[in-house]
Amino acid sequence: MLASGSKGNAIYISDGNTAVLIDAGLSGVEIERRLKSKNLNPSDLDAICVSHEHADHIQGVGVLARRFKLPVYLSAQTAAAAKPHIGNVATIRIFECGKRFEINALKLRPFALSHDAQDPAGFTIHCNGSKIGIATDLGIATHMVQEHLKNCSVLVLEANHDPDMLISGPYSWSLKQRIKSRTGHLSNPEAKELLTVLQNEGLEHVILAHLSETNNTAEKALREVSCALTRCRPNLWVARQDQCGELIII
Repeated sequence: MLASGSKGNAIYISDGNTAVLIDAGLSGVEIERRLKSKNLNPSDLDAICVSHEHADHIQGVGVLARRFKLPVYLSAQTAAAAKPHIGNVATIRIFECGKRFEINALKLRPFALSHDAQDPAGFTIHCNGSKIGIATDLGIATHMVQEHLKNCSVLVLEANHDPDMLISGPYSWSLKQRIKSRTGHLSNPEAKELLTVLQNEGLEHVILAHLSETNNTAEKALREVSCALTRCRPNLWVARQDQCGELIII
């Protein structure tokens, strides 16, 4: 996890031969710096996959794509919405939610999320017998989302806010309503409910992502969500906004 939160999101995934970014929501310079801090070479990237067009997910997409000649994978609606912000990119590859595509040996399947963007997507990534599931920026975890995220080795799940902190916090009422809505963000209790369904014997790591710096704390999120883990004991991590997470090898 290179970064996670309302100021920028980016996830690095590699099978040792192919390396991709899921979103690039920091500046290109900062993403390069964070990769290098983990001894990862930005020039080894093969592609960028974009979940949706919000600035905290696409800020560095155009710069990185041009600098390293990377194809950018995204849906048609997201491409249209993101175009004014990412500029000209030589290679745009369109995916459709629900349909698998491949980047070398990595098999990716995007799936629809409930969020206030044009065509927001989560992803599952399969390689070498492991499955990674990513679902952030969603207001509700539908049955379809649950189906896509079954039997993962690694889960990246949103735990955006503590409901009490959100309601009593400084945000305007309209913004609070947006966050709480079906097209907003998952709360800690909702993340716990989702993980209760998704836990499985092969689950090795759960990463709580997109925590609000105003309406949540890592301690609250970990305490709440960990209660879901009754049938397995994966490593439970919190992704941070200000620094990279540990390099997780499965």
